[in-house]
Amino acid sequence: MKLTVLGCSGSIPGPDSPASGYLLEAGGTRIVLDLGNGTLGTLQRFADPFQVDALLLSHLHPDHCADVGALTVLRRYHPDPPRDPVQRRLPVLAPPEAPERLAALYAPSAAERAGTDLSDVYEFRPPPEEPVHIGPFEVRAFPVTHVCPTWGFRIAAEGRVLAYTGDTGPCAELTELARGADVLLSEASWADFAEAPDGLHLSGRQAAEAADAAGARQLLLTHVQPWVEGRAVLEEARERFASAELVEAGRTYTV
Repeated sequence: MKLTVLGCSGSIPGPDSPASGYLLEAGGTRIVLDLGNGTLGTLQRFADPFQVDALLLSHLHPDHCADVGALTVLRRYHPDPPRDPVQRRLPVLAPPEAPERLAALYAPSAAERAGTDLSDVYEFRPPPEEPVHIGPFEVRAFPVTHVCPTWGFRIAAEGRVLAYTGDTGPCAELTELARGADVLLSEASWADFAEAPDGLHLSGRQAAEAADAAGARQLLLTHVQPWVEGRAVLEEARERFASAELVEAGRTYTV
């Protein structure tokens, strides 16, 4: 399984990275996890967006889904789209309110928001809390703790397992999500501090504790906010979990 980081900046795009987005490839199948601000541009360096087989959205904050608006433009107006109309409808596994929220994002005006329909380009499905298959990938979603409905994804293919937290605060579901995973791709928005808000994000230390509790083999840290020193986040994670690494936008990792 190959993981390419399209963007890894937390909360907003940063000077060196778009917001959250990740491309997973196995056996000729491609899925994208989140598509935050700026990630569609990076995606085009690594894959034809029409050759993506599914889009998984952990939640509907802009830093995880804003580029769906741009993707809609591409899929509707590209001069050479796939001829098969079924192939033009991208499966999107996302929170239940995604059809309405993403239609509002794309709508040309407030007056036309109610009449905007994206079903010609997307096939919306809820996050699968029971395993589903997309080509060689087995995907299962786990609800996690955040300020809006949010899911992490556990994805298996070719005998390997990647667990992706999405955005989350500490919660028991992280252990099941990442249990025995080869790679835990975990948000770590900041270095630990006493006044950190509850149920919003993980620190580097908390991401490491989640990886350790789940028995994950490797921890990849992402979603560090651009005003936070990434080295400090990594150092506190490595104090608890030695196999921790800070991801970089545009880099590819083998799971």
